[in-house]
Amino acid sequence: MYVHYCEEEGCEEWGGWGNSPSPAVPARWWCFEHFPPKSYEQEQALRRKLEAAERGNIIQ
Repeated sequence: MYVHYCEEEGCEEWGGWGNSPSPAVPARWWCFEHFPPKSYEQEQALRRKLEAAERGNIIQ
């Protein structure tokens, strides 16, 4: 098992979304939020998660 963190600068999330165009090219890793291609449903779920986190920060 390898430890992969998101490649986005400043992000310290687990990079569970790897992508490589071929076996000869090393995989690049992103967290869900920074992984480039997303479906509409995935974008909506992320937006709800971020909005809930903002509400939680305001309450605290």
